[in-house]
Formats: sequence, C-alpha cells, structure tokens
Amino acid sequence: MERRRVVMTGLGVASAIGVDEETLWANLLAARGGIDQLQALDTTDYKVSIGAEVDRPAVTAKLEKLGRRAIDRALDLALVAGADALEQAGLVGEPPYQEQNVAVIFGTGVGSAQSHHAAFTSFFKRGPRGLRPTTVPRCMYNAISSGLSIHFRLSGPNYMIVSACTSATNAIGSAFRMVRDGYAETVLCGGAEGFFDPFFYGVWNNLGVLSTNPDPARACRPFDADRDGCVLGEGAGALVIESRERALARGAHMRGEIIGYGESSDALHRTSPSADGQAAAMRQALAEAGVEPSELGMINAHGTATHANDLTESQSIKAVLGEAVDRVPVVANKSYFGHTLGASGALETIVTLLGLEQGLAPPNLNLERPDPECDLKLVGNEPLRIDSPLAMKNSFGFGGGNGVLVLRKAD
Repeated sequence: MERRRVVMTGLGVASAIGVDEETLWANLLAARGGIDQLQALDTTDYKVSIGAEVDRPAVTAKLEKLGRRAIDRALDLALVAGADALEQAGLVGEPPYQEQNVAVIFGTGVGSAQSHHAAFTSFFKRGPRGLRPTTVPRCMYNAISSGLSIHFRLSGPNYMIVSACTSATNAIGSAFRMVRDGYAETVLCGGAEGFFDPFFYGVWNNLGVLSTNPDPARACRPFDADRDGCVLGEGAGALVIESRERALARGAHMRGEIIGYGESSDALHRTSPSADGQAAAMRQALAEAGVEPSELGMINAHGTATHANDLTESQSIKAVLGEAVDRVPVVANKSYFGHTLGASGALETIVTLLGLEQGLAPPNLNLERPDPECDLKLVGNEPLRIDSPLAMKNSFGFGGGNGVLVLRKAD
C-alpha cells in the first residue's frame, strides 16, 4: 500500500498559559509562565504546594458554549482542546453535530483521576452504597476518547494510549501511521490530563521528583545547573491530522506535516531513563523522515528538570546529532505549563508547530545557569530565529517508553 503524506489541519490547547494557541504563543515569546500556588486543593499537609493550573472560568465558558457542564477535569480539558481543533479544521460548527468518520486516538497517564478520587472517597465514607451507577463510565480510561467521540459524533475508532509521559506522542504517532497507511482518513488525536486531587497529587509529592523551590515562577528549570525537580501541570492538546490529499480536496488550511515517528523501550528500569533507548527512537524517527540530524531547525526536548532526565536526554541528543549538536537549538516547554504527563507530548508538539510556522524557537524559561553536563545548544531567554522547516519532538516516560516525532512546516 502506498504511503500517504500526513498533515495537521487543526490545533487546540488547554494549558496554564492559555486555552487558545494565540495566548499560549504570546506567553511563550514573552517568557511568562503559568506555575503558581495550587488553588484546586488544600496543600497544607503536602511537601510541595505548587503546580500549573488551567484557568477554570475560561474552561467553564468554553464548556458552556459546547452545552456541557464540568464532569471530570481530564475529559473537560480534552473537550475544550478538541473543540478548537475540530472547528479550526473545518470539521464541526455549531451543534447539533453531524456524524462523520473521524477516529479519536488520545493519550493519558492517569485517565479520569478526579472521578477515581471522588469514587474512592465516597466508598470509604459510605461503603458500596456510596458508589454511583455512573462510576464505571466516568472512571474507565477511555472515558476521554469515547467522550470526544460521542459529543462530536465521530464514528471512527476511538481508544486511549496509556504510556505515562509518552502517551500523547504515542497517540499522535499511532494516528499518523493510521492515516499514512490508509486505515483512516482523519484522526482527532492528542492527550489530556487532570490530576490535581488530594490522592494523585499526594503520591507524586512522595515520589521525590518534584521541585521544592519556594518560588513557583522559578521552580521548574530544565537543563539548568540549579534544577531540583519537575512541577506538575494539568492540560490538554488536540490535533486533527488527515491525508494531504483529503486536506487539499476540501480546501483545508494545513498547519504542518508529520514526516517521521520512532518509538522504543529502554527495557531497563521503571523510572530511570536510558540514553540508548532514547537515541534509538530518535534515529528511527529521523530515518523514517529521511532527515539528517544537521537538517533540524529545532529539537523540543522532553526536559523534565530532574537531574537524571535532563542529563540522560542531553546524552542521547548528543549521540544522535553528532557534530551537529552545536548547531541545532534545543527548547523545553515544561517550565511554562508544567509537566502535563500524558498530555505533554501533544502540547509540546503544538508549540513545535507554532515555532516552525513563525520561524522561531521560543525561549527557555529559568535557564539562568546552564548545566555544563547538558552541553547542548540551549535557547536562552530570547526567541531564536530558525530557518529550517524541520523539527523534532522528544517524549520519554516512566516504564522506559520513548516516542519521537519529526515535523515539517506546511508547504
């Protein structure tokens, strides 16, 4: 079967620095982050009390426009981002929506965390009688993909990919292959995460990987010598991808193109990353794209701001880029909207696409003293002009999963 070119025709975001792409991009260029003291829960008994929250009134307003009320934070954010992506792609307008053959492939790390916490709390207070009949449909992991499918009447296959912090990138990569190989014409893909509940935030507090910096604005510092951990953030990113032929036939505006995808497993440790595993995924993506490392205009790194992850990713990037390591700019976005876990690959892919469109690599926030062991061409505190139409997006997750996309600016 002849492989088809795969383009993106719609983007949607729900992040701590904007629930539309224009606001998100403006905040990136202005180096304005969205990490602050958490408002969603009482953090009195927690070691860390900061995070990146999406503006609740803005989300509520968008849900009301969709004729929805808040149900579960992850699903709510997915609907907000998905609506904008579908509308931008010209696939939906005002409801009622007409059924159409569009697949939904989304990623998440923890699924409907808010609904799980509510169900467990009710169970421990009242026993089995405290469990609502709606607990199962609210708590199943595919509540996100099925919720998108049902609301927008998208009748193609719908399912979730759950692979920790690589989830959204795996979802986009899987959707890319579906369209490329002729198994789908159009896919709504991305990732969503909403986990600021007492239980989930509590277990991450005790994992020992969160920053304890008392200043929220300066807490997340990817590749900086003074980094001391990541900061969690909720959010969602959605992309409509389709065959280039279909996009041309219906006159859709193409935002960019996916030209390569690579994935691998470290097969070593559940939480410690491997430079060899990461490099394998990067090389696979570049080979499929037919791109030499020196041709890249930018790498959007996974960049979690933990010591082990940033150091390992630096090693894997150097191994893949070789002599080009001094010429290819590297950015990391989590210092702006936090580590959104299973949604991070989608939000950061969208940032990468916006950068290719504008010919700019956005600044690295809080990179005040670059770690000499992370000796990459890290973008400073000002946007950097890039001339190449090509970029790479890295995602690496607990469990040893690695996912990498190679993107190209639209023709």
